[in-house]
Amino acid sequence: MDDIVFMVRAKSRAVCQQQLDLICERMGARPATLPTNAVGSAWVARAVPATKARTGDGPGPSVG
Repeated sequence: MDDIVFMVRAKSRAVCQQQLDLICERMGARPATLPTNAVGSAWVARAVPATKARTGDGPGPSVG
């Protein structure tokens, strides 16, 4: 598997968003999923390298 995905897990939405922004800034990544707590008690977000980010042209979720 050669796909790179960065994941953030935090106790609050604000911290999750802050860390997602930091990863994107420092790693040259783009959000793949915005913070969500749908998976349980923690907030989770994901980012991918900028060249892998969806632009809304294909199938799957799009992040603006």
